[in-house]
Amino acid sequence: MALLRSVATVGSYTLVSRVFGFIRDILTAAILGAGPIADAFFVAQRLPNLFRSLFAEGAFNAAFVPLASGTLAEGGKPAVRVFAEEAFAVLFTVLLAFVLLGEIFMPWLMTVIAPGFSAEPGKFDLVVTLTRITFPYLLFISLTALQGGLLNAVDRFAAPAATPILLNLFLIAGLLLMAHFHWQDGEVLAWALSAAGLAQFLWLMASCARAGVGLRLRLPRLTPRVKQTLRVMGPGVLGAGVTQLNLVISTALASLLPGGSVSYLYYADRLNQLPLGVVGIAVATAILPPLSRQVRTGDLAGAAATQNRGVELALLLTLPAAAAFVVLAQPIMTVLFQRGAFGATDAEATAAALAAYAIGLPAFVLVKVLAPGFFAHHDTATPVKIAIAAMATNLILTLVLMQFWAHVGIALALSAAGWLQAITLFVLLERRGHFRLDRRSRSKLPRIAAAALVMGAAVLGLRLLLAPALAGPLMLRLGALSALVAAGFIVFGALALGLGVTGWRELRGQLMRSRSRSPGQPA
Repeated sequence: MALLRSVATVGSYTLVSRVFGFIRDILTAAILGAGPIADAFFVAQRLPNLFRSLFAEGAFNAAFVPLASGTLAEGGKPAVRVFAEEAFAVLFTVLLAFVLLGEIFMPWLMTVIAPGFSAEPGKFDLVVTLTRITFPYLLFISLTALQGGLLNAVDRFAAPAATPILLNLFLIAGLLLMAHFHWQDGEVLAWALSAAGLAQFLWLMASCARAGVGLRLRLPRLTPRVKQTLRVMGPGVLGAGVTQLNLVISTALASLLPGGSVSYLYYADRLNQLPLGVVGIAVATAILPPLSRQVRTGDLAGAAATQNRGVELALLLTLPAAAAFVVLAQPIMTVLFQRGAFGATDAEATAAALAAYAIGLPAFVLVKVLAPGFFAHHDTATPVKIAIAAMATNLILTLVLMQFWAHVGIALALSAAGWLQAITLFVLLERRGHFRLDRRSRSKLPRIAAAALVMGAAVLGLRLLLAPALAGPLMLRLGALSALVAAGFIVFGALALGLGVTGWRELRGQLMRSRSRSPGQPA
Protein backbone atom coordinates (compact mmCIF):
# COMPACT_ATOMS: atom_id res chain seq x y z
CA MET A 1 0.00 0.00 0.00
CA ALA A 2 1.05 3.61 -0.53
CA LEU A 3 0.73 4.41 3.19
CA LEU A 4 4.31 3.43 4.02
CA ARG A 5 5.72 5.66 1.29
CA SER A 6 3.55 8.59 2.38
CA VAL A 7 4.58 8.11 6.01
CA ALA A 8 8.23 7.90 4.94
CA THR A 9 7.95 11.11 2.91
CA VAL A 10 6.30 13.10 5.68
CA GLY A 11 8.43 11.50 8.37
CA SER A 12 11.74 12.14 6.62
CA TYR A 13 11.09 15.83 6.08
CA THR A 14 9.66 16.15 9.57
CA LEU A 15 12.80 14.47 10.91
CA VAL A 16 15.00 17.02 9.13
CA SER A 17 12.87 19.79 10.60
CA ARG A 18 13.10 18.28 14.09
CA VAL A 19 16.88 18.01 13.79
CA PHE A 20 17.06 21.72 12.98
CA GLY A 21 14.59 22.29 15.81
CA PHE A 22 16.86 20.37 18.14
CA ILE A 23 19.79 22.60 17.14
CA ARG A 24 17.56 25.62 17.71
CA ASP A 25 16.62 24.39 21.19
CA ILE A 26 20.25 23.80 22.15
CA LEU A 27 21.07 27.36 21.04
CA THR A 28 18.01 28.71 22.86
CA ALA A 29 19.03 27.00 26.10
CA ALA A 30 22.62 28.24 25.82
CA ILE A 31 21.66 31.84 24.95
CA LEU A 32 18.39 32.38 26.86
CA GLY A 33 18.68 29.69 29.54
CA ALA A 34 15.59 29.27 31.73
CA GLY A 35 15.22 32.82 32.98
CA PRO A 36 12.51 35.50 32.67
CA ILE A 37 13.23 36.34 29.00
CA ALA A 38 13.03 32.66 28.06
CA ASP A 39 9.76 32.27 29.99
CA ALA A 40 8.29 35.34 28.25
CA PHE A 41 9.30 34.22 24.74
CA PHE A 42 7.96 30.70 25.22
CA VAL A 43 4.58 32.09 26.29
CA ALA A 44 4.64 34.53 23.34
CA GLN A 45 5.28 31.57 21.04
CA ARG A 46 2.65 29.39 22.69
CA LEU A 47 -0.35 31.67 22.03
CA PRO A 48 -0.22 31.84 18.20
CA ASN A 49 0.67 28.14 18.11
CA LEU A 50 -2.42 27.37 20.18
CA PHE A 51 -4.79 29.11 17.79
CA ARG A 52 -2.96 27.72 14.77
CA SER A 53 -3.50 24.22 16.14
CA LEU A 54 -7.15 24.87 16.94
CA PHE A 55 -8.28 26.78 13.86
CA ALA A 56 -5.94 25.50 11.18
CA GLU A 57 -3.88 22.35 11.57
CA GLY A 58 -6.41 20.82 13.93
CA ALA A 59 -10.11 21.36 13.47
CA PHE A 60 -10.05 23.12 10.10
CA ASN A 61 -7.89 20.54 8.35
CA ALA A 62 -9.76 17.69 10.04
CA ALA A 63 -12.89 19.03 8.34
CA PHE A 64 -11.28 20.30 5.12
CA VAL A 65 -9.10 17.35 4.04
CA PRO A 66 -11.87 14.67 3.93
CA LEU A 67 -14.20 17.05 2.04
CA ALA A 68 -11.42 18.11 -0.32
CA SER A 69 -10.51 14.46 -0.96
CA GLY A 70 -14.13 13.70 -1.79
CA THR A 71 -14.39 16.75 -4.06
CA LEU A 72 -11.21 15.67 -5.84
CA ALA A 73 -12.59 12.17 -6.39
CA GLU A 74 -15.81 13.57 -7.87
CA GLY A 75 -14.65 16.62 -9.86
CA GLY A 76 -10.88 16.47 -10.17
CA LYS A 77 -8.38 19.27 -9.52
CA PRO A 78 -10.52 22.14 -10.91
CA ALA A 79 -13.32 21.36 -8.46
CA VAL A 80 -11.04 20.97 -5.45
CA ARG A 81 -9.22 24.20 -6.32
CA VAL A 82 -12.48 26.16 -6.34
CA PHE A 83 -13.47 24.65 -3.00
CA ALA A 84 -10.08 25.51 -1.53
CA GLU A 85 -10.33 29.11 -2.77
CA GLU A 86 -13.74 29.48 -1.13
CA ALA A 87 -12.37 28.15 2.16
CA PHE A 88 -9.21 30.27 1.83
CA ALA A 89 -11.23 33.49 1.46
CA VAL A 90 -13.33 32.83 4.57
CA LEU A 91 -10.35 31.69 6.65
CA PHE A 92 -8.29 34.74 5.64
CA THR A 93 -11.07 37.15 6.56
CA VAL A 94 -11.80 35.56 9.93
CA LEU A 95 -8.13 35.26 10.88
CA LEU A 96 -7.28 38.83 9.90
CA ALA A 97 -10.05 40.15 12.16
CA PHE A 98 -8.96 37.77 14.94
CA VAL A 99 -5.33 38.91 14.76
CA LEU A 100 -6.34 42.58 14.90
CA LEU A 101 -8.52 41.94 17.96
CA GLY A 102 -5.70 39.96 19.57
CA GLU A 103 -3.28 42.85 19.11
CA ILE A 104 -5.73 45.22 20.82
CA PHE A 105 -6.62 42.98 23.75
CA MET A 106 -3.21 41.34 24.25
CA PRO A 107 -2.71 42.49 27.88
CA TRP A 108 -6.03 40.89 28.85
CA LEU A 109 -5.12 37.68 27.00
CA MET A 110 -1.83 37.51 28.86
CA THR A 111 -3.56 37.66 32.24
CA VAL A 112 -5.30 34.42 31.18
CA ILE A 113 -2.37 32.67 29.50
CA ALA A 114 0.29 33.59 32.06
CA PRO A 115 -1.44 34.86 35.23
CA GLY A 116 1.68 34.38 37.34
CA PHE A 117 3.59 36.98 35.30
CA SER A 118 1.26 39.75 36.55
CA ALA A 119 3.18 39.80 39.85
CA GLU A 120 6.30 40.89 37.93
CA PRO A 121 5.43 44.04 35.92
CA GLY A 122 8.61 43.98 33.84
CA LYS A 123 8.11 40.35 32.85
CA PHE A 124 4.43 40.93 32.09
CA ASP A 125 5.16 43.95 29.86
CA LEU A 126 7.81 41.94 28.02
CA VAL A 127 5.50 39.00 27.30
CA VAL A 128 2.80 41.39 26.00
CA THR A 129 5.30 43.06 23.67
CA LEU A 130 6.72 39.78 22.38
CA THR A 131 3.28 38.24 21.81
CA ARG A 132 2.12 41.27 19.85
CA ILE A 133 5.09 40.73 17.55
CA THR A 134 4.50 36.99 17.18
CA PHE A 135 0.71 37.05 16.82
CA PRO A 136 0.64 37.71 13.02
CA TYR A 137 2.35 34.33 12.70
CA LEU A 138 -1.12 32.88 13.38
CA LEU A 139 -2.49 34.38 10.15
CA PHE A 140 0.33 33.17 7.91
CA ILE A 141 0.73 29.70 9.38
CA SER A 142 -3.02 29.02 9.37
CA LEU A 143 -3.24 29.85 5.66
CA THR A 144 -0.15 27.70 5.19
CA ALA A 145 -1.95 24.84 6.94
CA LEU A 146 -4.87 25.15 4.50
CA GLN A 147 -2.48 25.03 1.56
CA GLY A 148 -0.78 22.01 3.11
CA GLY A 149 -4.14 20.28 3.55
CA LEU A 150 -4.96 20.93 -0.10
CA LEU A 151 -1.63 19.47 -1.20
CA ASN A 152 -2.18 16.41 1.01
CA ALA A 153 -5.63 15.94 -0.54
CA VAL A 154 -3.99 15.68 -3.99
CA ASP A 155 -1.35 13.32 -2.55
CA ARG A 156 1.49 15.86 -2.46
CA PHE A 157 3.13 15.35 0.93
CA ALA A 158 6.72 16.53 0.49
CA ALA A 159 6.31 20.32 0.30
CA PRO A 160 3.99 20.66 3.36
CA ALA A 161 6.23 18.33 5.39
CA ALA A 162 9.31 20.39 4.49
CA THR A 163 7.68 23.70 5.41
CA PRO A 164 8.54 23.69 9.17
CA ILE A 165 12.24 23.57 8.24
CA LEU A 166 11.93 27.25 7.30
CA LEU A 167 10.68 28.14 10.79
CA ASN A 168 13.67 26.52 12.45
CA LEU A 169 16.11 28.15 10.05
CA PHE A 170 14.64 31.61 10.75
CA LEU A 171 14.77 31.09 14.53
CA ILE A 172 18.32 29.75 14.39
CA ALA A 173 19.31 32.86 12.45
CA GLY A 174 17.61 35.04 15.08
CA LEU A 175 19.46 33.26 17.90
CA LEU A 176 22.81 33.69 16.16
CA LEU A 177 22.09 37.40 15.71
CA MET A 178 21.27 37.65 19.42
CA ALA A 179 24.53 36.01 20.33
CA HIS A 180 26.58 38.10 17.90
CA PHE A 181 25.13 41.50 18.84
CA HIS A 182 24.49 40.62 22.52
CA TRP A 183 20.77 41.40 22.23
CA GLN A 184 18.95 40.22 25.36
CA ASP A 185 15.28 41.26 25.14
CA GLY A 186 14.05 38.44 22.85
CA GLU A 187 12.43 40.74 20.28
CA VAL A 188 14.62 39.50 17.43
CA LEU A 189 13.30 35.97 18.03
CA ALA A 190 9.71 37.22 17.99
CA TRP A 191 10.28 39.01 14.67
CA ALA A 192 12.00 35.90 13.27
CA LEU A 193 8.92 33.82 14.15
CA SER A 194 6.53 36.12 12.25
CA ALA A 195 8.91 36.36 9.30
CA ALA A 196 9.08 32.56 9.18
CA GLY A 197 5.28 32.39 8.97
CA LEU A 198 5.31 34.64 5.89
CA ALA A 199 8.10 32.60 4.29
CA GLN A 200 6.20 29.34 4.86
CA PHE A 201 3.05 30.83 3.33
CA LEU A 202 4.90 31.96 0.18
CA TRP A 203 6.66 28.58 -0.12
CA LEU A 204 3.39 26.63 -0.16
CA MET A 205 1.75 29.18 -2.44
CA ALA A 206 4.40 28.31 -5.03
CA SER A 207 4.03 24.59 -4.25
CA CYS A 208 0.27 24.70 -4.86
CA ALA A 209 0.85 26.42 -8.20
CA ARG A 210 3.32 23.68 -9.24
CA ALA A 211 0.77 21.02 -8.25
CA GLY A 212 -1.90 22.61 -10.45
CA VAL A 213 -4.02 23.86 -7.53
CA GLY A 214 -2.77 27.43 -7.20
CA LEU A 215 -5.15 29.58 -5.15
CA ARG A 216 -6.52 33.03 -5.91
CA LEU A 217 -8.08 35.27 -3.27
CA ARG A 218 -11.85 35.51 -3.76
CA LEU A 219 -14.42 37.59 -1.96
CA PRO A 220 -15.47 35.62 1.14
CA ARG A 221 -18.77 33.79 0.69
CA LEU A 222 -20.41 31.14 2.85
CA THR A 223 -21.00 28.65 0.06
CA PRO A 224 -22.68 25.31 0.84
CA ARG A 225 -19.31 23.53 0.91
CA VAL A 226 -17.77 26.13 3.21
CA LYS A 227 -20.81 25.90 5.50
CA GLN A 228 -20.39 22.13 5.59
CA THR A 229 -16.72 22.57 6.48
CA LEU A 230 -17.62 24.95 9.30
CA ARG A 231 -20.33 22.60 10.59
CA VAL A 232 -17.86 19.74 10.75
CA MET A 233 -15.14 22.01 12.13
CA GLY A 234 -17.20 23.66 14.88
CA PRO A 235 -17.14 20.99 17.58
CA GLY A 236 -13.69 19.87 16.47
CA VAL A 237 -12.00 23.08 17.62
CA LEU A 238 -11.47 21.48 21.00
CA GLY A 239 -11.28 17.89 19.81
CA ALA A 240 -8.41 18.38 17.37
CA GLY A 241 -6.42 20.81 19.49
CA VAL A 242 -6.72 19.24 22.91
CA THR A 243 -2.99 18.67 23.26
CA GLN A 244 -2.25 22.35 22.61
CA LEU A 245 -5.04 23.42 24.95
CA ASN A 246 -3.66 21.17 27.67
CA LEU A 247 -0.21 22.66 27.12
CA VAL A 248 -1.66 26.16 27.50
CA ILE A 249 -3.32 25.11 30.75
CA SER A 250 0.02 23.70 31.85
CA THR A 251 1.81 26.91 30.89
CA ALA A 252 -0.69 29.09 32.71
CA LEU A 253 -0.38 27.08 35.92
CA ALA A 254 3.40 26.79 35.56
CA SER A 255 3.58 30.61 35.52
CA LEU A 256 2.38 30.45 39.14
CA LEU A 257 5.39 28.30 40.10
CA PRO A 258 8.94 29.57 40.71
CA GLY A 259 10.72 31.28 37.80
CA GLY A 260 12.03 28.93 35.13
CA SER A 261 9.18 26.40 35.41
CA VAL A 262 7.68 27.50 32.08
CA SER A 263 11.07 27.04 30.44
CA TYR A 264 11.65 23.59 31.97
CA LEU A 265 8.35 22.37 30.57
CA TYR A 266 9.03 24.00 27.20
CA TYR A 267 12.44 22.36 26.70
CA ALA A 268 11.12 18.98 27.84
CA ASP A 269 8.09 19.23 25.56
CA ARG A 270 10.30 20.19 22.61
CA LEU A 271 12.33 17.00 23.01
CA ASN A 272 9.16 14.96 23.44
CA GLN A 273 7.83 16.54 20.24
CA LEU A 274 10.69 15.03 18.22
CA PRO A 275 9.18 11.51 17.96
CA LEU A 276 5.67 12.91 18.31
CA GLY A 277 6.15 15.05 15.24
CA VAL A 278 8.13 12.59 13.16
CA VAL A 279 5.81 9.65 13.86
CA GLY A 280 2.46 11.06 14.95
CA ILE A 281 2.12 13.84 12.39
CA ALA A 282 3.56 11.65 9.61
CA VAL A 283 1.20 8.74 10.21
CA ALA A 284 -1.88 10.91 10.83
CA THR A 285 -1.18 13.08 7.76
CA ALA A 286 -0.70 10.04 5.55
CA ILE A 287 -3.75 8.19 6.90
CA LEU A 288 -6.47 10.83 6.55
CA PRO A 289 -6.72 11.20 2.72
CA PRO A 290 -6.80 7.47 1.84
CA LEU A 291 -9.00 6.72 4.86
CA SER A 292 -11.49 9.39 3.75
CA ARG A 293 -11.58 7.98 0.22
CA GLN A 294 -12.02 4.41 1.48
CA VAL A 295 -14.89 5.41 3.77
CA ARG A 296 -16.52 7.46 1.01
CA THR A 297 -16.37 4.55 -1.47
CA GLY A 298 -17.57 2.00 1.07
CA ASP A 299 -14.26 0.15 1.29
CA LEU A 300 -14.58 -0.55 5.03
CA ALA A 301 -12.09 -3.43 4.97
CA GLY A 302 -9.50 -1.15 3.34
CA ALA A 303 -10.19 1.59 5.88
CA ALA A 304 -9.73 -0.82 8.79
CA ALA A 305 -6.46 -2.11 7.32
CA THR A 306 -5.18 1.45 6.80
CA GLN A 307 -5.81 2.38 10.41
CA ASN A 308 -4.43 -0.89 11.78
CA ARG A 309 -1.17 -0.37 9.94
CA GLY A 310 -1.09 3.21 11.24
CA VAL A 311 -1.44 2.03 14.85
CA GLU A 312 1.31 -0.56 14.32
CA LEU A 313 3.70 2.00 12.83
CA ALA A 314 2.93 4.50 15.57
CA LEU A 315 3.62 2.12 18.45
CA LEU A 316 6.58 0.45 16.73
CA LEU A 317 8.34 3.82 16.76
CA THR A 318 7.00 5.55 19.88
CA LEU A 319 7.14 2.81 22.52
CA PRO A 320 10.94 2.44 22.25
CA ALA A 321 11.29 6.23 22.07
CA ALA A 322 9.26 6.63 25.27
CA ALA A 323 11.33 3.97 27.06
CA ALA A 324 14.55 5.67 25.93
CA PHE A 325 13.42 9.11 27.11
CA VAL A 326 12.47 7.79 30.55
CA VAL A 327 15.82 6.03 30.97
CA LEU A 328 18.06 8.64 29.30
CA ALA A 329 16.36 11.93 30.23
CA GLN A 330 19.12 12.97 32.63
CA PRO A 331 22.13 12.27 30.35
CA ILE A 332 20.35 13.81 27.36
CA MET A 333 19.81 17.09 29.19
CA THR A 334 23.23 17.28 30.83
CA VAL A 335 25.21 16.28 27.73
CA LEU A 336 23.30 18.21 25.08
CA PHE A 337 21.83 21.22 26.89
CA GLN A 338 23.91 22.00 29.98
CA ARG A 339 26.06 24.90 28.79
CA GLY A 340 26.03 28.69 28.71
CA ALA A 341 23.00 30.11 30.52
CA PHE A 342 21.55 26.61 31.07
CA GLY A 343 23.07 25.20 34.27
CA ALA A 344 23.07 21.88 36.12
CA THR A 345 19.95 22.75 38.13
CA ASP A 346 18.08 23.62 34.92
CA ALA A 347 19.18 20.35 33.29
CA GLU A 348 18.03 18.27 36.25
CA ALA A 349 14.64 19.99 36.44
CA THR A 350 14.05 19.65 32.70
CA ALA A 351 15.10 15.98 32.68
CA ALA A 352 12.45 15.15 35.28
CA ALA A 353 9.79 16.85 33.15
CA LEU A 354 10.98 15.01 30.02
CA ALA A 355 10.64 11.62 31.72
CA ALA A 356 7.12 12.54 32.83
CA TYR A 357 6.12 13.68 29.34
CA ALA A 358 7.62 10.52 27.80
CA ILE A 359 5.17 8.34 29.72
CA GLY A 360 2.39 9.86 27.63
CA LEU A 361 4.25 9.90 24.30
CA PRO A 362 2.61 6.77 22.82
CA ALA A 363 -0.80 8.09 23.85
CA PHE A 364 -0.23 11.48 22.20
CA VAL A 365 0.67 9.72 18.93
CA LEU A 366 -2.26 7.30 19.15
CA VAL A 367 -4.63 10.25 19.48
CA LYS A 368 -3.31 11.59 16.17
CA VAL A 369 -3.66 8.18 14.54
CA LEU A 370 -7.12 7.30 15.91
CA ALA A 371 -8.80 10.70 15.46
CA PRO A 372 -8.87 10.41 11.63
CA GLY A 373 -11.18 7.42 12.11
CA PHE A 374 -13.83 9.90 13.29
CA PHE A 375 -12.89 12.67 10.85
CA ALA A 376 -13.18 10.33 7.86
CA HIS A 377 -16.81 9.70 8.90
CA HIS A 378 -17.34 13.49 9.27
CA ASP A 379 -17.73 13.06 13.02
CA THR A 380 -15.97 15.69 15.10
CA ALA A 381 -18.61 15.83 17.83
CA THR A 382 -17.39 12.63 19.50
CA PRO A 383 -13.72 13.69 19.70
CA VAL A 384 -14.73 17.00 21.28
CA LYS A 385 -16.60 15.23 24.07
CA ILE A 386 -13.56 13.08 24.70
CA ALA A 387 -11.38 16.19 24.56
CA ILE A 388 -13.44 17.93 27.22
CA ALA A 389 -13.08 14.91 29.51
CA ALA A 390 -9.32 14.83 28.89
CA MET A 391 -8.98 18.56 29.54
CA ALA A 392 -10.93 18.31 32.77
CA THR A 393 -8.74 15.39 33.86
CA ASN A 394 -5.61 17.35 33.00
CA LEU A 395 -6.76 20.40 34.94
CA ILE A 396 -7.77 18.46 38.06
CA LEU A 397 -4.62 16.32 38.09
CA THR A 398 -2.42 19.36 37.44
CA LEU A 399 -3.89 21.28 40.37
CA VAL A 400 -3.29 18.25 42.62
CA LEU A 401 0.08 17.00 41.41
CA MET A 402 1.78 20.39 41.12
CA GLN A 403 1.34 20.73 44.88
CA PHE A 404 3.66 17.75 45.37
CA TRP A 405 5.99 17.73 42.35
CA ALA A 406 5.76 21.31 40.98
CA HIS A 407 6.39 21.38 37.20
CA VAL A 408 6.93 17.59 37.06
CA GLY A 409 3.40 17.11 38.38
CA ILE A 410 2.13 19.26 35.51
CA ALA A 411 3.88 17.00 32.98
CA LEU A 412 2.53 13.84 34.65
CA ALA A 413 -1.01 15.23 34.55
CA LEU A 414 -0.73 15.91 30.82
CA SER A 415 0.48 12.36 30.16
CA ALA A 416 -2.41 10.88 32.16
CA ALA A 417 -4.90 13.01 30.21
CA GLY A 418 -3.33 11.83 26.94
CA TRP A 419 -3.82 8.18 27.85
CA LEU A 420 -7.43 8.82 28.83
CA GLN A 421 -8.08 10.45 25.46
CA ALA A 422 -6.35 7.72 23.42
CA ILE A 423 -8.08 4.82 25.21
CA THR A 424 -11.50 6.45 24.94
CA LEU A 425 -11.05 7.14 21.21
CA PHE A 426 -10.08 3.51 20.67
CA VAL A 427 -13.00 2.09 22.65
CA LEU A 428 -15.62 4.27 20.90
CA LEU A 429 -14.24 3.57 17.43
CA GLU A 430 -14.45 -0.15 18.17
CA ARG A 431 -17.97 0.07 19.60
CA ARG A 432 -19.21 1.90 16.49
CA GLY A 433 -17.66 -0.64 14.17
CA HIS A 434 -15.33 1.92 12.56
CA PHE A 435 -12.14 0.25 13.76
CA ARG A 436 -11.07 -3.06 15.24
CA LEU A 437 -7.62 -4.45 15.81
CA ASP A 438 -7.14 -7.16 13.19
CA ARG A 439 -5.39 -10.46 13.79
CA ARG A 440 -2.02 -9.10 12.69
CA SER A 441 -2.16 -6.14 15.08
CA ARG A 442 -3.35 -8.26 18.02
CA SER A 443 -0.33 -10.47 17.45
CA LYS A 444 2.27 -7.76 16.92
CA LEU A 445 1.40 -5.04 19.44
CA PRO A 446 2.22 -7.10 22.59
CA ARG A 447 5.54 -8.07 21.03
CA ILE A 448 6.34 -4.44 20.25
CA ALA A 449 5.64 -3.53 23.90
CA ALA A 450 7.82 -6.40 25.15
CA ALA A 451 10.69 -5.39 22.88
CA ALA A 452 10.48 -1.77 24.11
CA LEU A 453 10.53 -2.84 27.78
CA VAL A 454 13.53 -5.13 27.31
CA MET A 455 15.33 -2.41 25.36
CA GLY A 456 14.68 0.10 28.16
CA ALA A 457 16.08 -2.30 30.77
CA ALA A 458 19.17 -2.99 28.65
CA VAL A 459 19.85 0.71 28.10
CA LEU A 460 19.38 1.41 31.81
CA GLY A 461 21.94 -1.24 32.68
CA LEU A 462 24.40 0.16 30.14
CA ARG A 463 23.82 3.68 31.46
CA LEU A 464 24.84 2.55 34.94
CA LEU A 465 28.02 1.00 33.52
CA LEU A 466 28.85 4.19 31.60
CA ALA A 467 28.11 6.52 34.55
CA PRO A 468 31.79 7.58 34.92
CA ALA A 469 32.02 8.46 31.21
CA LEU A 470 28.74 10.43 31.38
CA ALA A 471 30.32 12.56 34.13
CA GLY A 472 33.60 13.10 32.26
CA PRO A 473 34.78 15.67 29.70
CA LEU A 474 32.38 16.81 26.96
CA MET A 475 33.68 14.58 24.16
CA LEU A 476 33.63 11.54 26.44
CA ARG A 477 30.07 12.36 27.49
CA LEU A 478 28.98 12.75 23.86
CA GLY A 479 30.56 9.41 23.02
CA ALA A 480 28.85 7.68 25.94
CA LEU A 481 25.45 9.13 25.06
CA SER A 482 25.90 8.15 21.41
CA ALA A 483 26.78 4.62 22.52
CA LEU A 484 23.62 4.43 24.64
CA VAL A 485 21.42 5.61 21.77
CA ALA A 486 23.08 3.23 19.31
CA ALA A 487 22.70 0.34 21.76
CA GLY A 488 19.01 1.13 22.12
CA PHE A 489 18.52 1.02 18.34
CA ILE A 490 20.44 -2.24 17.99
CA VAL A 491 18.70 -3.98 20.90
CA PHE A 492 15.20 -2.95 19.82
CA GLY A 493 15.89 -3.77 16.17
CA ALA A 494 17.20 -7.21 17.06
CA LEU A 495 14.23 -7.90 19.33
CA ALA A 496 11.75 -6.66 16.70
CA LEU A 497 13.22 -9.05 14.14
CA GLY A 498 13.64 -11.89 16.62
CA LEU A 499 10.08 -11.64 17.96
CA GLY A 500 8.63 -11.43 14.46
CA VAL A 501 7.35 -7.87 14.83
CA THR A 502 8.65 -7.18 11.33
CA GLY A 503 11.11 -8.62 8.86
CA TRP A 504 13.33 -7.49 6.04
CA ARG A 505 11.20 -9.31 3.46
CA GLU A 506 8.03 -7.64 4.73
CA LEU A 507 9.58 -4.16 4.73
CA ARG A 508 11.01 -4.66 1.25
CA GLY A 509 7.67 -5.93 -0.02
CA GLN A 510 5.82 -2.91 1.35
CA LEU A 511 8.35 -0.55 -0.20
CA MET A 512 8.16 -2.32 -3.58
CA ARG A 513 4.36 -2.17 -3.54
CA SER A 514 4.51 1.51 -2.62
CA ARG A 515 6.83 2.27 -5.54
CA SER A 516 4.71 0.30 -8.00
CA ARG A 517 1.59 2.39 -7.31
CA SER A 518 0.85 5.99 -8.06
CA PRO A 519 0.35 8.08 -4.89
CA GLY A 520 -3.43 8.16 -5.20
CA GLN A 521 -3.88 4.52 -6.15
CA PRO A 522 -5.49 2.38 -3.51
CA ALA A 523 -3.76 -0.69 -2.13
